[in-house]
Amino acid sequence: MTRPPTAAQRRVIDAADPVTGRLRGTEAQLAALVRRGLAFRHPRPPHDHFLTPAGHRIREAVEPETGTPPEPERPAGGGVFAARVGGEEEAAGDGPARTREVHSAWQGLLELRRMTNPDGATDRPCGWERAHLVQAAALALEAAGHRPAGPDPSDGYRVRATPQPEAVAVHEPTAAGRRACSLTLERSGWQVGEYAEPRTGTRYLLASPRRT
Repeated sequence: MTRPPTAAQRRVIDAADPVTGRLRGTEAQLAALVRRGLAFRHPRPPHDHFLTPAGHRIREAVEPETGTPPEPERPAGGGVFAARVGGEEEAAGDGPARTREVHSAWQGLLELRRMTNPDGATDRPCGWERAHLVQAAALALEAAGHRPAGPDPSDGYRVRATPQPEAVAVHEPTAAGRRACSLTLERSGWQVGEYAEPRTGTRYLLASPRRT
């Protein structure tokens, strides 16, 4: 059985950028994580270190002692960034600070695509997005300026998981809104189709990350 990370290594993993997985630590700590397959050193300058999928799983794993997810490191400006999926009771603000956060997260995601897609492509989703479908689709929509729904679902998008592998449902109450969301997701590297729920006839989008 693989030994769990040391306390110092776990702190480095927990402090990784929540979107890109970029790590900060001493050379010895980073090298140890690489040896254990939890991080990799990017071949291009400045040769930063990033979490591997195994490292991401450890970061998001339940703590065995408590049975609850580990408390993430919080940046100086507030909580860990999360894209708005729609329907939040207490959503992040809509001011300039939020706009900057969303823009920074989207740029970080594009950089993660460049670094982790085998051909360095930024026009299609990467492995992190396939493992975080709802957050990835919501970030693409929010970064493009679409408005997420509040507690009242009558206005704005809502991104939800589906039973289908690698697919999310995007609910938007208007036909124009669905068309706009579809265009944004397609430009962001997703395959999108519009469907109707069998019982209610309510129309929604089904989006999957494009592979080629």
